[in-house]
Amino acid sequence: MTLDEFLKHADARLPLDTPDIYRFMDEMSDEARHITCEINNAYHSQAELRELFSRLIGRPVDETFKAFPPFYTDFGKNITIGKHVFINACCHFQDHGGVTLGDGCLIGHDVVFATLNHDFNPGNRAVMHPAPIVLGRNVWVGSHSTILQGVTVGEGAIIAAGSVVTKDVPHRTIVGGVPAKPIRKIQ
Repeated sequence: MTLDEFLKHADARLPLDTPDIYRFMDEMSDEARHITCEINNAYHSQAELRELFSRLIGRPVDETFKAFPPFYTDFGKNITIGKHVFINACCHFQDHGGVTLGDGCLIGHDVVFATLNHDFNPGNRAVMHPAPIVLGRNVWVGSHSTILQGVTVGEGAIIAAGSVVTKDVPHRTIVGGVPAKPIRKIQ
């Protein structure tokens, strides 16, 4: 299987369930872990990180891209990063189904993007189903949030810290926010 064949298969949201696919996923995971070990186990300037991320995703990232390692992914080749994107420390991208970060996205600490789901039938539990995650322009994802497969987040939306997002988020929506309480003065 080639990368192009796999990406077309995943883009069509077909099950990941053949020996060829599993073998390919293992090979790609090895490559991604090799590069993320380089990213995570030594200091790198932002220019060096952009070079490493470009290798990881298989195409150049913009010179405005910034990241604070560590960073984790088990595939790497189905990530698209816009301009002026910032990824904070300890993020996990399970990108087999595709993760797209639009221009101006800010990703907080410990955010998880999960584009695969296992089959609900216990007899087929090893079968995985891919679906993309797409963030529009200027989306802010707060720390410790998880965005699940098949979710599209509209332009300017905010995903509050600690949220789990399982359905699409419209343009300029705040998800998971807790209403602010007035601060009382201590006397």
